[in-house]
Amino acid sequence: MIHKQAIIEEGAIIGQNVKIGPWTYISKNVVIGDNCEISSHVVINGPTKIGKNNRIFQFASIGEDCQDLKYAGEPTELIIGDNNVFRECCTIHRGTIQDNSLTKIGCNNLFMAYTHVAHDCMVGDNCILANSASIAGHVHVGDYAILGGMCGVHQFCHIGAHSFIAANALVLKDVPPYVMASGQPTKPYGLNSEGLKRRGFDKDVILNIKRAYKEVYRKSLSVEDALVAINKLAGDMPEVKIFSDFIESSSRGIIR
Repeated sequence: MIHKQAIIEEGAIIGQNVKIGPWTYISKNVVIGDNCEISSHVVINGPTKIGKNNRIFQFASIGEDCQDLKYAGEPTELIIGDNNVFRECCTIHRGTIQDNSLTKIGCNNLFMAYTHVAHDCMVGDNCILANSASIAGHVHVGDYAILGGMCGVHQFCHIGAHSFIAANALVLKDVPPYVMASGQPTKPYGLNSEGLKRRGFDKDVILNIKRAYKEVYRKSLSVEDALVAINKLAGDMPEVKIFSDFIESSSRGIIR
């Protein structure tokens, strides 16, 4: 299962039924879970922990030192969950001590070719980053978010769960949950209603999310006034509360 021309340093921990192709390098402080498949010409540095059932395609660079000029070789970490796919030439960097010394990726994500996840990023579950999408340092991406091809996300921005960022978009502020965004810089273009339907959101829940969206984006209200209205709508619907909590906690401000 491990090709004789793979280079695996002493101290690396390799799980059961792992496939590793030729000319792949794995450093000593790397842990790889069961049933992972790693193609040829992959570099995995660490400290890095990779969960189960991940697939990493050729020429990917996982767990490398970050590009932040302040980084001085401190021991920082990358943690990856289960069932992720990293296509050709992905680059995933470890964290910095200026944040939590950690870059973290959840489960069931797809990182298409040439995507980049910078230091200290937090990516949830079931996300898709299309070809050449890049997220800068300290970016947080919520569950089920989709980032279109060649889009770029500025450092410290937060991308809400179930949001959809169009191809070639430039994200300079936070994108709330459920919102579709496009442009340079990005602007809101409605709700990701089709995505919510596919994921089993109830019709009444989607209707109330739409009402909350209108308070922020259709009524020319200030953010503060819109939040008052949204919190009344939220009631016992946690899905709407997620929307209002995200906006209320935004430090960069939201796209409008």
